[in-house]
Amino acid sequence: MYGCCNLRRFLKLLCLDAFVICLLAVLFTAVRTVCADKSEEKPVFLPAIMYHSVFTDTPEEYAVTPVQLENDLKWLYDNDYNSVTAQQLCDYVYNGGTLPENPVLITLDDGYYNNLSVLLPLLEKYDMHAIVSVVGIYTDVNAPADPHVPKYSYLTWEDINVLLSSGRIEIGNHTYNMHSLYKGRKGCMKKDSETESDYADALRSDISLLQDKIMENTGMLPFVFTYPFGAFSRESLPVIYDSGFLITLTCREAPNYITREPVCLYGIGRYNRSGLYSTEYFMNMVTDN
Repeated sequence: MYGCCNLRRFLKLLCLDAFVICLLAVLFTAVRTVCADKSEEKPVFLPAIMYHSVFTDTPEEYAVTPVQLENDLKWLYDNDYNSVTAQQLCDYVYNGGTLPENPVLITLDDGYYNNLSVLLPLLEKYDMHAIVSVVGIYTDVNAPADPHVPKYSYLTWEDINVLLSSGRIEIGNHTYNMHSLYKGRKGCMKKDSETESDYADALRSDISLLQDKIMENTGMLPFVFTYPFGAFSRESLPVIYDSGFLITLTCREAPNYITREPVCLYGIGRYNRSGLYSTEYFMNMVTDN
């Protein structure tokens, strides 16, 4: 036996089905558009600047004066460049985050005390951020032996905590004791006489020691690794990856193009800020896309 059809109920269900179909069509179109937009995203041009000491009477190849540093930051500010953090880069690549217009990466190597006494106030003045990569033995041994001389001292652990608490500075790992050209090794490169296994053990031991020291003294764990002298060995890659680093910085003077692929964060090129150049010359060279 067949029951009678309730016309009102039938029309109601028909309208509901039509609504659901339209909703699914809209959602499908939106998802397809998002995917298409993501696949068609242009790589983001990212110039990166490498400073070292920022306190010197006479500009040098690896040192700039405080006036030069301020001129640089003012040039970036006046030309609408926005400094980005390592965290922003990782959020963009791994978590679908965004980057500001005209991003620039500001980095400083070796961990000089003047990165606190000179750099930090200027970052605050121009609303910028930077990555400071420290050498463990400089902080453990050199810094407390001769502290707080802006011209040549290194950051103590207390200084590093002040930098971190500012919210303007991120700390990178620049090896514990491989920032040298002695004993047949350039920076953290593999020696010709080493097996790959011995090299991996030596590198892992060194960078893990600094990771542990930073965690013990600051409560944070760096995810940026900076090659001393920019000296790169392909054999270092598995150790760097396994140690949890998400970004590596080199001294290769080349532009960077950031995508949604993690590989773009490994081997970031940086231009050394030689004090022998004017701000205008250097900045125009670095930002030329």
